[in-house]
Amino acid sequence: MIISASRRTDIPAFYSAWFMNRLKDQYVLTRNPMNHAQVSRIALSPEVVDCIVFWTKDAKNIMDKLSFMDELGYRYYFQFTLTPYGREMEPYLRDKEEIINTFKELSHSIGTHRVHWRYDPIILNEDFTVEYHLERFENLCSRLNGYTGICTVSFVDLYGKLTKSVQNGLLREITDEEMMRLASGFFRISRSFGIELRACCERLDLSGFGVKHASCIDKATIEEICGCSLDVKADVNQRKGCGCMQSIDIGVYNTCRNGCIYCYANYSRPSVLTNSLKHNPEAGILIGEVAQDEKVILKKMKSYKNYNYSLFKKEG
Repeated sequence: MIISASRRTDIPAFYSAWFMNRLKDQYVLTRNPMNHAQVSRIALSPEVVDCIVFWTKDAKNIMDKLSFMDELGYRYYFQFTLTPYGREMEPYLRDKEEIINTFKELSHSIGTHRVHWRYDPIILNEDFTVEYHLERFENLCSRLNGYTGICTVSFVDLYGKLTKSVQNGLLREITDEEMMRLASGFFRISRSFGIELRACCERLDLSGFGVKHASCIDKATIEEICGCSLDVKADVNQRKGCGCMQSIDIGVYNTCRNGCIYCYANYSRPSVLTNSLKHNPEAGILIGEVAQDEKVILKKMKSYKNYNYSLFKKEG
């Protein structure tokens, strides 16, 4: 089993204490985001959790807890988003220089192969031009050179909830020509720094420019971390073109306090703050409580590890 922590919220930045308590108790409760009444109990023992994939814009608050995870025997890696934007797009993040230092500290601590960089999303407007991105991407590549081996890029999706930002000129549709110019330029730059460039679920096939298809819940990475093969299938519940493997996401929408204006996981700042007040680090569930009369479904979890296949490959 692979745990995603989380596409829906920044658990390392805001809920790391809660997550450590879940590992200590070896279970977590989650609500189906499409059916609030459906609550599942997920086992989190190291015997069934093959890997934990963290998604974050700032790993500072979880750094001092990683040794605890190591002692318990958990395997994990990070999808670490680092963009060139300031507070006009990401109003509540720490200073980017500090976050870059945290990225480097994390990589030095756990290894470059366990820290994947996300330049995500790519936004174009009057200020953020193609030239702007090419310049800033090269700068970040030079800063992160030797601290990561993979960079995943994606272009902003204009979800309905982002209408106000579109009307204000902060976001706009990106043309095919602009995508191709950026893909070509990004590949040239990333290759010069030894960083593999991947693209996440884009409408254009950018492989002709040298850009690989992304797999954020990445089978090869997890097999390297686990030291064995995995019998795991692709996640059919993700967007078309997604290369991710099956995972269980334990996050909750409308709970990330980063406040990024392009975010698909939050509906409004007031609702995020309201939900945050319902968080209890000691609770089995991330937000709120589970009532006594609510039915909790015990999910049957199993490891995907295949040690026999790994041994056979070595002998062959």
